[in-house]
Amino acid sequence: MTALNDPLAAASPIGTDQTLRRRSLFAACGAHAVHDGLTDLIYVLLPIWQGQFGLSLAQVGLLRGAYSGTIAGLQLLASRAARRWGRERLLVGGTALAGLAYLLVGQAGGLGVLLVALMLGGLGASAQHPLASSLVTDSHEAGGGVKQALSQYNFAGDIGKTLIPGLVGLLLTVISWRASATLIGLLGISAAVLLWWLIPSQAVAALHAGKNPKAAAGEGSVTGLRALLATGTLDSAVRMGFLTFLPFLLQGKGAGSAGIGLALMLLFIGGAFGKLLCGYLGARIGMMKTVWLTETTTAVLIVLAVFLPQFALMALLPLLGLALNGTSSVLYGAVPELAGAGKREQAFALFYTGTIGAGALAPVLFGRLGDATGIPAAVMTLAAMLLLTVPLAWVVERAMDR
Repeated sequence: MTALNDPLAAASPIGTDQTLRRRSLFAACGAHAVHDGLTDLIYVLLPIWQGQFGLSLAQVGLLRGAYSGTIAGLQLLASRAARRWGRERLLVGGTALAGLAYLLVGQAGGLGVLLVALMLGGLGASAQHPLASSLVTDSHEAGGGVKQALSQYNFAGDIGKTLIPGLVGLLLTVISWRASATLIGLLGISAAVLLWWLIPSQAVAALHAGKNPKAAAGEGSVTGLRALLATGTLDSAVRMGFLTFLPFLLQGKGAGSAGIGLALMLLFIGGAFGKLLCGYLGARIGMMKTVWLTETTTAVLIVLAVFLPQFALMALLPLLGLALNGTSSVLYGAVPELAGAGKREQAFALFYTGTIGAGALAPVLFGRLGDATGIPAAVMTLAAMLLLTVPLAWVVERAMDR
């Protein structure tokens, strides 16, 4: 990175470990916010594209799947490519590519160009989760606080999901969707330039990590990592399955469109703070106890959601969101300890591939279950599935204690 060439590093403010940690965390949080915002922006634009280009629902689903499917499928490849070309180059280049994809979206004249643009955007976004997560881990390991830093990183993603789609929603009242997409594309490219300046070079990061003897070598645990992946996959599948059924649950209790929108907002607000708070809780009472607390609480609240009247359910949703989303920060924090030195980017890529893939499949699989058994029975099944994470968390904890 030109701003952080080695001859200047020792004399500049980045020469302090604290500054290195802050810049790394800020860069990772910024990348997460931008990429998650660009990903969820598609939900705002899909209805517009359907009307503009006369798309069927199957074609709408194809567009959404093109972005998320490319992200899920290429994360392992991105982690391998980072070892050859460097984490900074891939993270910056991926962010720039995601921005360029939205510039192309703004020029699209039909389904074909949109599909290509969204696949390019997914290609760029596939680098973010594994590389930004490992950037946070590597920069904070020597001084401690990895789990807390990862919880802040996850919180930033939810902020991006809220701000960028909300910003475009406001822009669409005054300018066209093409102009809005172009502006967001420029935002992505600007974020890439900022990351290029902000991310510490690997040489500087390695120099400062080597100065601190607290840095752990970590041999990792294959068994523990598999159990963690299974836990994260189940957690993600249940979360996305419940989000699929919640509007229909509320509709059955008499909620209209405005009520459903308010309910989702309450759930997401609770979820954002859950990602932040549970990371700190996990660092204090341990991963296993936190997962047991959040997952059993989530299971109980999901069951209550079936039987409570509309007003009581609405009041419960922020707490449900906190527990539903909070587990993920605790699980992310366990990845570095189980991966072992030199394998973190690959471990994060594998973990995110599993969780994002489960989140993509869950609405389809549980939707079929809901068709066959009814929504209340399907939701109760989700709660029962979530309890499978309790013994898996015990396996993870044992692997971390070795």
